[in-house]
Amino acid sequence: MLLAVFSDIHANRQAFSACLDFARAQGAERMICLGDYVGYGADPEWAVETVMGLVERGAMAVRGNHDNAIGATESMNAQAQAAIEWTRGRLSAAQRGFLADLPLTLHEEDRLYVHSEASHPAKWRYVENTSDAARSMLATSAHVTFCGHIHQPALYSMSSAAKMTSFVPTSGVPVQLLAGRNWLAVLGSVGQPRDGDPAASFALFDTNSREITYCRVPYDVETAASRIRENGLPRWLADRLLIGR
Repeated sequence: MLLAVFSDIHANRQAFSACLDFARAQGAERMICLGDYVGYGADPEWAVETVMGLVERGAMAVRGNHDNAIGATESMNAQAQAAIEWTRGRLSAAQRGFLADLPLTLHEEDRLYVHSEASHPAKWRYVENTSDAARSMLATSAHVTFCGHIHQPALYSMSSAAKMTSFVPTSGVPVQLLAGRNWLAVLGSVGQPRDGDPAASFALFDTNSREITYCRVPYDVETAASRIRENGLPRWLADRLLIGR
């Protein structure tokens, strides 16, 4: 089965629409959503409603820290907090309830889906290096863990002797996740990339061949940025989309 794995959509309708279209054109049979459907962007109602529809049709979805912040207190910078407060007023009771009820982790066969990392999902820790990756990988028996949160794509592996490797995958180039190692696939962000490339980021995973392919999808960044400005959200949230930072 070909899975499409998305993270950090952040209410960016233009980016998520482009990624969904691309994934379906590639033959994706099931969608996996790793959290942060809201925050930063200007179309939270559409984003949550879209994820709700995907779940109704068999997708899997977990909760991110921005989703959690809709109904709870989370430590965030001023711009992120401003976006969350604005978002709360836009979501319906059903949409807020959907976010609140999402699990922090989901297991499927030999795969783990989580927004941040596996050792303490509710602490929202970033995976920034091999030490962070090892902490997450040692906390689960999953062959492959998929996570997001940091908005930058990376791929880590651990041997049976606990030796770590890491690299930034090349877009469009499949990587086989060999059985002799455990893997941590850190997805880039659909809605707010921070690796210097404005194109939306997600990954395809073939459960038969065990190949993961990171994908970059150009989208209408100008419209997404304009929507943020038009709704009175902090301008930096719009400006950073243009530079992928």
